[in-house]
Amino acid sequence: MTQSCDAFAAALLVWFDQNGRKHLPWQKMRTPYRVWVSEIMLQQTQVGTVIPYFERFVARFPDVEALAAAEQDEVLHLWSGLGYYSRARNLHAAARRVVTEHRGKLPTDIDAWQSLPGIGRSTAGAILALSRGKRHPILDGNVKRVLCRYHGIETWAGESETGKALWVLAESHTPKRRLAAYTQAIMDLGATVCVRQQPRCRACPLRRGCSAFLNRATDAIPAPRPKKPRPLRRTRFLILRDQDQAVLLERRPPSGVWGGLWGFPECPVEADPARTCAERFGLKPSGASYLKPRQHGFTHFRLQIEPVLLDVNADANADRIMEARSVLWYKGASSNRLGLAAPVGRILGELPPRAGG
Repeated sequence: MTQSCDAFAAALLVWFDQNGRKHLPWQKMRTPYRVWVSEIMLQQTQVGTVIPYFERFVARFPDVEALAAAEQDEVLHLWSGLGYYSRARNLHAAARRVVTEHRGKLPTDIDAWQSLPGIGRSTAGAILALSRGKRHPILDGNVKRVLCRYHGIETWAGESETGKALWVLAESHTPKRRLAAYTQAIMDLGATVCVRQQPRCRACPLRRGCSAFLNRATDAIPAPRPKKPRPLRRTRFLILRDQDQAVLLERRPPSGVWGGLWGFPECPVEADPARTCAERFGLKPSGASYLKPRQHGFTHFRLQIEPVLLDVNADANADRIMEARSVLWYKGASSNRLGLAAPVGRILGELPPRAGG
């Protein structure tokens, strides 16, 4: 290694002054709340995807009190399509804890931040460094890639021992001044220059000391996550539509796939849709239309969705059967602001109108 740790940070800061991102929405008014929201949204999600979601979210919930006072349905509605919905649930739960336990004042120390739902060491460090200029190292995916390549760490960054070593390196490189700029700089470098594939090494301010660059090993470092086959699961969506073109939606359990969101009732693919409809909801469909299957990818498995459209006539008897269930008739965003799983929203937008509706 030809550059010292001090030189690492110094070179990065010089590069950031000339090339860093300084006009992102959460940088315009860098409050702890706005930085917190942006950091949660940016977990496993690209900046370009996050920007419109962030702007809508903080326009509706400009501070932690507004977020804490909101119903979860509205929070998830504004998160719909962004994915990884546990982030939204944890953000909402953390806001309520800040209001009830901290009188609405966001923490100023890292331990208090880490005690909140959904906030680990790296996220807490980023919030404090970016919003308050406090010296805390970070270690998100982009930073891991930069450090692995620079130091020639060939193992997968997700391994426990590798993670410990990377935290030591992140701490050693973090300077004592310009903490917000340095934190943004190392994230920006990983996101725009030291990217996963075809890194722009000639534009990198650290290339003269980078082990992977000097040894022509940027394609191999860092090692990818060990591949495991993702199993294929199958489910059937029951799209129950009444005479007023409303569709029956059911709230999903608070944890698990699409936790807390609203979606179509489901049943095993081998079950009879009409019979399931009658037994669960007291509704007798006039016919079944099998729609085109589709797949949705999750981290650990792939889901084969087989939707079937069932036109029904809802009556008072059916309403009584459904009173105790977490279900509702949905007529579009104009009537309900709900958090919808992405495939559900897409299918709703593709449904043909009901004949005579």
